[in-house]
Amino acid sequence: MARKHSKHGAYVESPPEDEAPAPVVACWLCGRPTGKTIVWHHPVPKSRGGRDTVPMHPICQQTLIANFTNSELQRHGTDVDMLLANPNVRKFVDWVAKKDPDFTATTAKKQR
Repeated sequence: MARKHSKHGAYVESPPEDEAPAPVVACWLCGRPTGKTIVWHHPVPKSRGGRDTVPMHPICQQTLIANFTNSELQRHGTDVDMLLANPNVRKFVDWVAKKDPDFTATTAKKQR
């Protein structure tokens, strides 16, 4: 009996030509268009009752996690301007503004 799925590569069907490309989503923190990888971040951490998610670059999410504790993120909520008031985050956003949407780099560890 023939198998439904082959072990050696999947049959990839090309998308129809009349299908529009996926809409470009802007990063919640830096405002740049997102690339191939989108992280759906909870501005208010789930451990603190947050339910909403926002699209972000992985590097932008890592920067937030490195600069803020969960209780600080809970206090800021969804106010991006308050997050950008932090000098480390502002410096990062200004630096990453000219980078490619799929740019990744090692971020600083939490400073405690």
